[in-house]
Amino acid sequence: MPTIRDLVGALRHRDGVEAAVVLGRDGLLIDSQTEPTVDAERVAALMPSIVAAADEYASHDGRGTLTTAILEFAHGIAIISVLTNDAILVVLAKPNTNLAPLLFDLRRNRENIAALV
Repeated sequence: MPTIRDLVGALRHRDGVEAAVVLGRDGLLIDSQTEPTVDAERVAALMPSIVAAADEYASHDGRGTLTTAILEFAHGIAIISVLTNDAILVVLAKPNTNLAPLLFDLRRNRENIAALV
């Protein structure tokens, strides 16, 4: 059976992916593989507040809890995937990356990925 380290490594080695970070909702880093320019600890520390804000919005709008968010920035893309009540996956990609296959795989395999955490 694959491990969380295997998952992070497989995601990190996809074309255009700069980082794969698994973190707790408390902002603590669980595992990561990144390019040298990415600070995984900082990513882990900042993402829970984004997820919390999205969940608060959803509670008022009746949309349910956040499962996936895509944040597009001038110099890259962040995909946030809530795996469980306690774990979040963040994938950082270059701006010109074809996200469709990655998003499909994350959605299709969410339960299997969550089981690794």
